[in-house]
Amino acid sequence: MSPPKQTTTDRLVIVVVDDDQIFRNRLCRAFRDRDCEAHEAATKDQTLQLVRATSPDLVLLDLKMPALSGLDLIQDIKKVDSTIAVIVLTGYGSIPTATQALKLGADHYLAKPADAEQILGTYAQLGKDSVETHAPTTVPSLARVEWEHIQRVLSDCDGNISQAAKLLGIHRRSLQRKLSKYPPVH
Repeated sequence: MSPPKQTTTDRLVIVVVDDDQIFRNRLCRAFRDRDCEAHEAATKDQTLQLVRATSPDLVLLDLKMPALSGLDLIQDIKKVDSTIAVIVLTGYGSIPTATQALKLGADHYLAKPADAEQILGTYAQLGKDSVETHAPTTVPSLARVEWEHIQRVLSDCDGNISQAAKLLGIHRRSLQRKLSKYPPVH
């Protein structure tokens, strides 16, 4: 676990790594509104270049990106500077991926949607909490886990509903009905 770094300017430097440009822009703007220095990256090369150039206090990594997993970047970031705090953000949260992220060196794991206040609060707690408290403290509902699993399978099938339904072992129309509903909040 990396405790928060103390910078000489006391201005928190953050790198946001996500393939969703709108999410990256909004989150960086929210951090800047809170007097943080925020940078955006969408690829592994951009991320490592920014990490080397800015020596950030915190890197926020999206877990699932096209052709890249946030899990793949954790160790590369820690090799550049082991004091950088890494928080993994994901819309596809699960206990196994949270555990894997922590084993690879992430300092914390948050499910999307996470706002700037929640992220900054989590970062502030990194130096105070013990390792045991970083395990997910809430368990998602069965409906939320089902929705995330369906989304993951559908993504793996490149949006092909018939193929996803076959892999999930349900009828195509049943899958379409499940997809038409809003995702469960918890």
